[in-house]
Amino acid sequence: MRLKLISFILLSVSSLVAAAPEGVPRHLARSRASQISDLRYHLEFTLTAHAPLVSGHEDLRFRLKAPAELLLDFREGNATHLIVNGKAVAAKIENGHIELDSSLLTTSENTVSMDFTAPVATAGKAITRFEDKDDNTEYLYTLFVPMDASMAFPCFDQPDLKGRFQLKLTAPEDWTVISNTAVESAAGVEGGQRHTVFAETRPISTYLFAFAAGPFRKVHDVPGMPGLYVRQSKLKRAEEEAAEVQEITAQGIKYLADFFAQPFPFPKYDMVLIPGFAYGGMEHAGATFLREESILFRTAPTHSDHLNRDVLLLHELTHQWFGDLVTMRWFDDLWLKEGFAQYMAFHALADLKPQENVWKRFYQSIKPAAYAIDSTKGTTPIYQDIGNLKDAKSAYGAIVYSKAPGILKQLAFILGEDKFRDGLRLYLKEHAYSNAEWSDLVGAFERVSGKPLDAWAGAWIQHRGMPQVDVEWSCNGKANTIDHFALIQHDVLNEGGLWPMAMQVLLDYPNASSSTLKAQLNGSRAELPEAIGKPCPLYVFANDQDYAYGRFLLDPISRKAVMAQLAETSNLFQRTLLWGSLWDSVREAELAPRDYLDLSLRLLPTESDESLAQSLTGRLATGLHRYVSPPVRQQIVPKAEIMAFDHMLHAPDQDLRIIWFRALRSLAETDHGRVALKDILSGGLVVPGVNLRPLDRWTMVMALIATNDPQAATVYAAEQKQDSTGDGLKYAYMAEAASPDSKTKQYYFNDYLHDPARPEDWVEQSLGAFNYWNQSELTQAYLKPALEALPQMKRERKIFFVLGWLNAFIGGQQSAAAQAEAQRFLSNTPLDKDLQLKILEVKDELDRTVRIRAKYK
Repeated sequence: MRLKLISFILLSVSSLVAAAPEGVPRHLARSRASQISDLRYHLEFTLTAHAPLVSGHEDLRFRLKAPAELLLDFREGNATHLIVNGKAVAAKIENGHIELDSSLLTTSENTVSMDFTAPVATAGKAITRFEDKDDNTEYLYTLFVPMDASMAFPCFDQPDLKGRFQLKLTAPEDWTVISNTAVESAAGVEGGQRHTVFAETRPISTYLFAFAAGPFRKVHDVPGMPGLYVRQSKLKRAEEEAAEVQEITAQGIKYLADFFAQPFPFPKYDMVLIPGFAYGGMEHAGATFLREESILFRTAPTHSDHLNRDVLLLHELTHQWFGDLVTMRWFDDLWLKEGFAQYMAFHALADLKPQENVWKRFYQSIKPAAYAIDSTKGTTPIYQDIGNLKDAKSAYGAIVYSKAPGILKQLAFILGEDKFRDGLRLYLKEHAYSNAEWSDLVGAFERVSGKPLDAWAGAWIQHRGMPQVDVEWSCNGKANTIDHFALIQHDVLNEGGLWPMAMQVLLDYPNASSSTLKAQLNGSRAELPEAIGKPCPLYVFANDQDYAYGRFLLDPISRKAVMAQLAETSNLFQRTLLWGSLWDSVREAELAPRDYLDLSLRLLPTESDESLAQSLTGRLATGLHRYVSPPVRQQIVPKAEIMAFDHMLHAPDQDLRIIWFRALRSLAETDHGRVALKDILSGGLVVPGVNLRPLDRWTMVMALIATNDPQAATVYAAEQKQDSTGDGLKYAYMAEAASPDSKTKQYYFNDYLHDPARPEDWVEQSLGAFNYWNQSELTQAYLKPALEALPQMKRERKIFFVLGWLNAFIGGQQSAAAQAEAQRFLSNTPLDKDLQLKILEVKDELDRTVRIRAKYK
């Protein structure tokens, strides 16, 4: 039997090699993982300023269970001087792979060496160049997730083939180089270069290996604190933020090590601020790269902005355990790292800063995005079937970043905090420096809790969509007590799904303390006998404290009561959840958007919570720009502008004044509103106590351009003269994209498609301006071309870009004509499944907009 199995494996590998598949298909990865062990990479890179390529040398060592042809992954580069176990062979790259013939390999240690070159560019490559316009310096950095390590060096580019990496970098002597481990040695060489050798890493996946190089400066270098690096032109700015960034990170390291009963898993931890980085952060083992703009605020920050930064730092830090120490075997289990990192970031912050009402912030930050996608035909299960790593980008989105942490909060509620923690500890202990699957994690929870979780995991992890939970209740008029109470769930996608869940139900009373009931709903319906006989409540809400996951709309009696007395709801978390449920009713066309906007205008002036005020003003803008008719918008906007203007100047604290400034900036369209923006830009009007930053100013300029203000060109020229920094150039590019004329739109669209040197973050920053809310008739001409460009965007851009592209071009539309055009494209164009789902996901908001406008004319 064993001989037959080995023969089958060899035959499978041989046939795979013959086919030279594109990307890394699952069957190739499984075959390699079953054969290869003791993997070590010795890599040398020579980095030359302004060069389009890096050159390198690699010594690769590994063991095989049985001699077999192997494919090394390497694309977009060149390989020469290939030597396999002492024998020189031709290095032929076919379809992104180098074939290693079985006759050259042994079951003992194999050694493969070669020279190689790999591309460097400002966008679209695994090694990215950033050119700092402020001081004319250059920075290089790597970004390999999910399978782009093979664009930089030959490797087995799959997460379940972990290896030990030793890196040697040759770079200009005035550059600082950072990688996963500490510097072992450094020596100057001729030509103004320096050789730097880093210590060998512990076992990590290829996508977690990284380096950054350039004139970085170490900031606030304090013994015992995590290292922090920034480009030299931002050193002074970084010094203002460094202590706070390092302190929360150091607290997080101690907290997570204690919580997981697992010491920090790598020898050191550095954070490197990368300007224009494609993501908020990337958790390379021992060296997290962070988007500079997420740490060094480009707008006047509120207290919530600082807390959101804490969440980002703790999210990337958690990955050192969830993702780096224990790595998912394949990217269909992406949630094992992203969902847990997001959940544990909030969990850690809630314990580190208990005064901050963190779980309320969790709801605001996490749930709306999750519910928005999970109510669309474009949603997916948390566990996604990824057949080939070239398609792994499709796994990223709100499902893993928002739904997964949402259901983890539900699981912690079901198991209890202690059992949840113990399950995590067991999982990390058993799979340290290795790989795991979702079943391993569920198994760990079952073992520590004694509870079977098969049904729970099957529904929540493997099934797409979510439930809507409705409350059916009535009271006995004479006794004024509850005589009937039931919870009912249905699948919002009407695909027959049922989800086991637990929740806390709120019964609210007008002149007494509210009451809560813990409820279990495992089928389509559950009676709550414990509610019978309780006093008749003013209203009922089925997801108090946000333990459960799903759509929780208020019944008609409760909705009417809530809208009448929401101002008297003193519990901030409760008030936030109720506002969210009312907004869900608007999006489901069960509540007229005008009614929600009127309620917001009435209650916003007395809302003292900054983060809730920001949510409400954001929904106010969305309602005005999408859901109500133009005549209704024109009635409401002047009132909204006046309210925003007044509170921007007179709100009692600085955070609220910033929120109201942002609201005015997004709402301003009348002469009065635009004059206020111009007065702020000229210095004639000052927001008390608020030091506006460059992006604040450029966003106002963009609004003036988009609304075709007569003085917009003059204001734009003045801002260009005042801000000639590298960021200023990017923001000017963003602002001009809002010009309401066809010539400008054509220039930008051509630039998006045909200028490979245009940095990706410049394009991302400008997409919203190009598709400004009031220019949908002008930009509809670009809807079909933008959809046709999707395969190019997916192929050439980083993970999140495609969704940003779709949200801009479909999200910038509000008409039935645009809806029909998007549907025609979807029906008539052959697309891969990922792109089909993403179009369906984003088009859902356009469908809702059309439906809401048709119902509430």
